[in-house]
Parts: sequence; structure tokens; C-alpha cells
Amino acid sequence: MFLESEEEEEEEEEIPPLMAVEAIEYPRGGGGGSGGELLVPPPNFAMVDKGIYRSGFPNPTNFGFLETLNLRSIVYLCPEPYPEENAEFLRSHGIRLLQFGIEGNKEPFASIPKAAIIGALKILLDLRNHPILIHCNRGKHRTGCLVACLRKLQSWCLTSVFEEYRRFAADKSRLSDMRFIEMFDVSCISQCVLGLIYRYNGCGPQSRRLIYEEKSA
Repeated sequence: MFLESEEEEEEEEEIPPLMAVEAIEYPRGGGGGSGGELLVPPPNFAMVDKGIYRSGFPNPTNFGFLETLNLRSIVYLCPEPYPEENAEFLRSHGIRLLQFGIEGNKEPFASIPKAAIIGALKILLDLRNHPILIHCNRGKHRTGCLVACLRKLQSWCLTSVFEEYRRFAADKSRLSDMRFIEMFDVSCISQCVLGLIYRYNGCGPQSRRLIYEEKSA
């Protein structure tokens, strides 16, 4: 899921097209009626990888759609307190909220806190947190930087990483974001990647935890 073989990297250089999701007529419940509920995804919603999604800030009209994802966790990249209505939705569905407060800087030389990105990446790499949704306010810059760093861990070429970032940021793309993405050193979380390698080679969760602890010691 996260680590691709060398053969796959050679064959697939281009980013697969994103599926546009606007609104879905989705049957709800087991009653005999033919009615359905119109499910509206959050702005800028897309699947990043199996079990990982991204979007802008969900509002109550998006809650029905989020239910269909069976989320376990949400990574929230803004410093502001989570709205109570959203927090209640999470509590009622047993969804964990993991907040990494990154200021929404528009200044050309504003720095992105590396520690917050590393912390959020570690959450994404732990399969026990999946399915998981990443979001900020618009789902463009802070979310885009986090996803871009994940793509670097997946050995995407930088051209493809930037292309995906621009798909969401569009004419709001920021040079400071792209500079951060380019300079981000994925070796700083190599122990998490090692855990994934062992996980996909057949070790169970307990073995993976022991490997991670030994590497981190």
C-alpha cells in the first residue's frame, strides 16, 4: 500500500486521475421505502491511498458521507479548537481526533513546523488508525504538504508530488510549501517505514511494535 516495488515505480510515473466526488444518492437503512439520502462529501475530498482520505473542513452536511467511510481517526491540521458539533459527531461514532496545529501562513517565507508534519506522518503510517481522514480548512496547503511528504515516503518523483499538490491548491499554490516539500528529509521517520516493511513481510502487529521500539531506542 505504501511501499512500491522497483518494477512498479518504473512502469507508473504518472499520477492516476483523481475521482471527482460531488454528491451521491445513497440508500440508507433497511426499510422498504425507495428513498435515499443525498450524501455530500467535504470540499476537496479525495482518496489518498487505501484507508487514507483528504479534504477541507467537514460541516454537518457532510456527516452522512463521512459515516460511509467508517473512519477510525481524523488528523486535524489547524490550531483552532475543533467545533463542538463536529466533536460530538466524532464522539458518537468512536472516531479519534488527532490535532497537529499548523498556522495557515500566507507569508512567502513562513516556515511549516517540521515536527507537526513528522508527528502526523507517524499517525498515517500506523495501520491501526485507518481508515483516516486528513483535513485543514480548505484541504489545499497544510493537507497538501502532509500528503506530499507521504508521497515522498512512497518514492514518488518530485514532479508528480508537485503536480498533485497543484491539483488541489490550483492558483493558490505557495512557493514556501513547495520549498518545504522539496527539502523534507524522509529519513527522519525511517523507523516507521521499517515497521511497514516488516508488517508487509508477514510479521504481526506485536512483532512490528517490538521492531519499532528497538529501532527507536
